[in-house]
Parts: sequence; C-alpha cells; structure tokens
Amino acid sequence: MPSTKQYGTAGPANEAIGGVPTIHYLDFASRGRGQVIRLMFEDAGIAYIDVRYSFEEYPDYKKTVIVEKNPTANVPILEVDGKTLTQSYAILRRFARQLGKYDGETEEEKYWADAMCDIAIDWRTLFVSAFFSPNKEETYPKHQQTDRRRFLKALETHLTTHESSLQGPYVVGEKFTYADMVIYQVLHDENLTQDGMKDLQEYPRLKQLADAVENRPNVKAFRESDRYLG
Repeated sequence: MPSTKQYGTAGPANEAIGGVPTIHYLDFASRGRGQVIRLMFEDAGIAYIDVRYSFEEYPDYKKTVIVEKNPTANVPILEVDGKTLTQSYAILRRFARQLGKYDGETEEEKYWADAMCDIAIDWRTLFVSAFFSPNKEETYPKHQQTDRRRFLKALETHLTTHESSLQGPYVVGEKFTYADMVIYQVLHDENLTQDGMKDLQEYPRLKQLADAVENRPNVKAFRESDRYLG
C-alpha cells in the first residue's frame, strides 16, 4: 500500500490554491519532478497530503489508480479543490499565479523565469534518459562529461549576463521564482548540491542560486526535518 501522510496546517496559502492538495508520486526520496512541487508547498507554507508509491507497487497502481486520474499514467498528479492536475511544471505555474508570487512581476521577468525553467527541463530530460538507461554504467558518465557540462555552462552564462539575473541571487534577481526551484532540483538530483556543493565550485553563480534556495527559512527548516529524505 502507498504511504499517506499529511504535513503542515492549512492557512492562507491553502485558501489561495483551493484547499489542501494531495500529491501522488513515487517514493523516490527527495528527488524528481514531484519533489519540486513539495519544495513550493514548503516554501509557501502550504499544507499537503503526500501519497508515495514504492517502485515495487507502482506498476500495479499505474495500471489502475494512476491511469484513472491521468490518461498518460504519469506522475506527479495533484488533487485539489475537486480538480485533478497533471504535468509538474504546469502545476508550478498554476500555483505561482494563484499565490501571486514565484513567477516574476513584469512580462520580461515572467518570460525569463519560463525560459530558464525550460532550459532546466531540457537538461532533466537528458539526465533521466542517461541515468535510467539499461546501460547506465556507460550512458551516465558520458552524460556527466557532455550534456551536463553543456547545461551547467549555459545556465551559468545566462545567470551572469542577463539583466534580470544580475540583480540578486535568483533567476529574477531578488525575486524567488518557480524557475529557481526547478533549477535547484535538477542540481540536487544530479548530486551537485551535496558534499558542500564541491562540484559547483567552477559555476559560482549557480552555487549562489543553490545556496540562496537552501537558506530560505522554510526550505532550510524542511531540509532539516524528517520530511526531507535526501
């Protein structure tokens, strides 16, 4: 049976998004596309119900419970206010709009957050393909030396040259957006935020962003709690 736990106490942020959401995702520690949604919940102070499926039981649930909720049979899936929401990045953007934060204020800021998020999505797609390949021993080391380096360099360049990113530690300067969460999560999943972020030393602007995310009060408390699974 999947594990089900509720975290937090419902408050104004829950009212803004229509109630206490239930997230369905794999029991994949604090990793993956589902985790970035939890990161937003924690930062915003949103109470939520966390349903986790083990990798062993998930195939059976995928053919029944999951496909009934989402025809593509993909997770994460969110249920809130009588609605079923799918596609993790669309979910983040929806909640950002409902909360009135996390996506910039001007059209230029919103564009830049979207653009940087999309770059991170492209990176994650290649990462997942290499990491979960049947030939992982060959494909993942190759990915680390090629595509990963390419995306790290691209993000570092954007963060050190784009006007919006020059005003503070985040993608949109001093304004924390969902794009920062998405970038942070792929850095984490590639094991670049561990061990004192030693593997980000040659990318100081990305390290600055990751440090800023981890030091946000609610994120810091989350990472130090038993809810955070590494």
